[in-house]
Amino acid sequence: MSVGRSTVCAVNVVQTYRYLQPSALRDTGLDLQTCGGPAANPRFCSGFLTTPAAAAAGLLAVAEVARTRYHQPVSPASLDPVVTGSQDRLRFESFSGCCGVYARMDVVPAGFDGEIVGHGTTNVDVNPPLREALARVGGIDPLHLAVGPDDLTVSTMDDTVVERKVPLPGRWLRGFAEVHVLTAGFEPRAEIPAAEATAFLRRLPSNDRSVLWAVPAGRTLRLTSRPTPGAVCLAGAGRLTALRGLLRHAHTLRVYGPAVRAGAPAVASTWELDTGALRLSLTLSPEPYRGFSGEGAALLALAGDEVIDDAQLVGALLSWEPTIDVAALADAAGLPDDRVRAALAQLGTAGRVGYDVAEGAYFHRVMPYDAGRAERDNPRLVGARALVEQGAVRRDGEHATVRGGDGDYRVRRLPDGSRTCTCRWWARHQGQRGPCRHALAASMAAAEVGV
Repeated sequence: MSVGRSTVCAVNVVQTYRYLQPSALRDTGLDLQTCGGPAANPRFCSGFLTTPAAAAAGLLAVAEVARTRYHQPVSPASLDPVVTGSQDRLRFESFSGCCGVYARMDVVPAGFDGEIVGHGTTNVDVNPPLREALARVGGIDPLHLAVGPDDLTVSTMDDTVVERKVPLPGRWLRGFAEVHVLTAGFEPRAEIPAAEATAFLRRLPSNDRSVLWAVPAGRTLRLTSRPTPGAVCLAGAGRLTALRGLLRHAHTLRVYGPAVRAGAPAVASTWELDTGALRLSLTLSPEPYRGFSGEGAALLALAGDEVIDDAQLVGALLSWEPTIDVAALADAAGLPDDRVRAALAQLGTAGRVGYDVAEGAYFHRVMPYDAGRAERDNPRLVGARALVEQGAVRRDGEHATVRGGDGDYRVRRLPDGSRTCTCRWWARHQGQRGPCRHALAASMAAAEVGV
């Protein structure tokens, strides 16, 4: 959790994180320092990773994504991955500096021999010396994971505390909010053995930024320039480079994505290596220059009023189960499944819920951001609320006319519930990056009268 000062800047929030000491690989094992959690500087978990070399490679990959900007590369950033402990597994997550790649390593029960004594979410310090030490792990070298000491509180300040200011972009929160909404609609599209996966990934050019499509072809994948039913979008093949370090440990490569048709636009996709003890996945934005923070998939979840009340109820019932059972949660909340799913989407905008495509289920985490930040920082949502408050929406049955600063815009509701608009923004994106502010305002106005 974040402690110390928090200052809002135009792009970043500079939060002060305090570590007892730098993270390090010691004789006793891997000691990952945390900035907090369910208790002050807790011992989040303690135990051995059963596949140390693979775990070291996976953690390096997550950290490498966090310090890489794939679009218009610049000097490496210094952003700390997020770790969540929930009963029998650990999850490490990060976004790239351009927010176009989401990385996650899931250490499943087979990969951890120890005890998770505290459930929660925090940031961990993966510094250059630790990266160098992890790179040397190999063979049967033991790797013991102790996430954060539990003998100090975050309020304790003395000469042994390492204090670092880490710029956490507000884009990370919006990215977490968008990714879980997008991936919840993914299905498994292909699974190929390790040998074929290695050959396929090593053939990909490391600097390629074009939009390609991967089509299952026997035991491997073939690339094409056009989408066909069953294909998976591969936007910027060079962004899969971080998977290569884990290839020698992997059993299979699985690929996930939404259903597409011929002529479909570029979409997001997830590429996952599975070693049996852990899973490393990279989720790619629809195009190399697009960050998840601007996709707009979560806007409708943020805009509703009923769903906010449902989210408060569902949020109070969340526990630290490895996956969230929607049916059980619906029974406990006394709500239908579809309203629980909508509430989970709303909770995801505050970083409280993520989605695991391998499990096909949501999972619980708590991010170090205030719950309303994703909504306040989204200009389309802010603009839509202003239009409603100004009475700029004039409804006409299921359609509406919205008065903007430079004219009126016609918003039409389609049979599938989505809305089109005559504004320039919608004409440019054709609904591929979520609704425009006029369509959002029309949705809000319709919800107020129960339509």
